[in-house]
Amino acid sequence: MTYTTTLYDTDFYTWTAQTVHLLRERRFSELDLENLIEEIEDLGRSEYRALGSRLEVLLIHLLKTKYQPEMYTKSWDLTIQEQRLRIHRLLRDNPGLKPKLPEAWEDAWKPALIQAQRETGLDADVFPLINPFTLDDAIALMNSALLPIALPLIY
Repeated sequence: MTYTTTLYDTDFYTWTAQTVHLLRERRFSELDLENLIEEIEDLGRSEYRALGSRLEVLLIHLLKTKYQPEMYTKSWDLTIQEQRLRIHRLLRDNPGLKPKLPEAWEDAWKPALIQAQRETGLDADVFPLINPFTLDDAIALMNSALLPIALPLIY
């Protein structure tokens, strides 16, 4: 086990500083490649998880608005707008995520459905098993006048 591997396990912050230093100095042979590769992969997964989380919150509030309209509050609309804006920014800043959008949309559905059921207290049979909102609908809404600012199409 090398010093940097041990450092990775015991002091992550110092490991990152040392890794940056080694990269800047082009001392590639001294890098802890195994952990560096793992960290870079995790950065990509983190962005995908952020997209999924935003889509999930968006879907929860769309479901609550559609299936429990009598409980509607302005905060639901603000949450929907905020999630749309943050999704737009995430995709703008990470264009490589755009091809993953349909997969992330699909992955977000079941957790959003479960959470919407919990938050509304409505019987499970009130909600559809299949997502009633299409990704195209969400994209169109993201680019609609509902947002406080006009956004370019994201895909």
